[in-house]
Amino acid sequence: MAKHVSVSRRIFIFFNYIFLGVTAFICILPMINVLAVSLSSSSAAAAGYVKLWPVDFTLDSYKYALSKPEFVRAFIVSLKRVALGYVINILLCILVAYPLSKSKKMFKWRNFYAWFFIITMLFNGGLIPTYMVVRYLGLRDNILALILPGAVPVYFMILLMNFFRELPQEIEEAAYIDGADYWTSLWKIYIPLSKPALATVTLFIVVGHWNSWFDGLIYMNSMENYPLQSYLQTTVIGVDFNRASLSNLASLAEVSDRTFKAAQVFVGSLPILIVYPFLQPFFIKGLVLGSVKG
Repeated sequence: MAKHVSVSRRIFIFFNYIFLGVTAFICILPMINVLAVSLSSSSAAAAGYVKLWPVDFTLDSYKYALSKPEFVRAFIVSLKRVALGYVINILLCILVAYPLSKSKKMFKWRNFYAWFFIITMLFNGGLIPTYMVVRYLGLRDNILALILPGAVPVYFMILLMNFFRELPQEIEEAAYIDGADYWTSLWKIYIPLSKPALATVTLFIVVGHWNSWFDGLIYMNSMENYPLQSYLQTTVIGVDFNRASLSNLASLAEVSDRTFKAAQVFVGSLPILIVYPFLQPFFIKGLVLGSVKG
């Protein structure tokens, strides 16, 4: 039987869709403009003719950006950071969240360790002590300096812990009766059933590592070790003094500083734009299901 929807409800849904559509368009408007500028000629971009559509379409800015060894090297550093950082973060989150999801009867010291991690969300050592630890461990100019200080993201751990606690205990108890141990229960039961929460955490971790730029400026002495966002901060926001050289004068005639920076910004955001659609179906479900129990 069809459910009756009142006129006021239909009006609300209609205007709600319009509001959300306009809001979404406003959010993607800057990215559309950056893409249009990056695909336009240098003269059109300099004259301010480019709005939401390329003028005098050209790929010269992308060709020039991808021909720069500094840009490519920073891009590869970011890929390595995301890959290594994700493996470390997700593995440690799972290994911490699983025992903390058990009751106090099963894990006597559960509350103690839970507060041990929660306190780190409320208080931290600060920037200077963290830098000193990284320095005295000899991790400067090392990709581990970008990963190890945040190796256990407590917020994501709590998200997984709450999700684990919502899973039916009868499934695990049946596995114990069949001879499974805790490791088997974790890898064969909990992780396969936690795909929505893991997808949510994966998206947060990947975006966090990819967009992080400040730690690269602090812990990397050499620009050759900068991740992509740190490199873009020094070239897009600052001035790239390496552009004007005798070897690239021909390219500079076709590529302006504005189109070149727009191309770099768009390429820098492209991996996240590619990854997000694959994780989005699980994102909202995992966020809601993993945030019910405390």
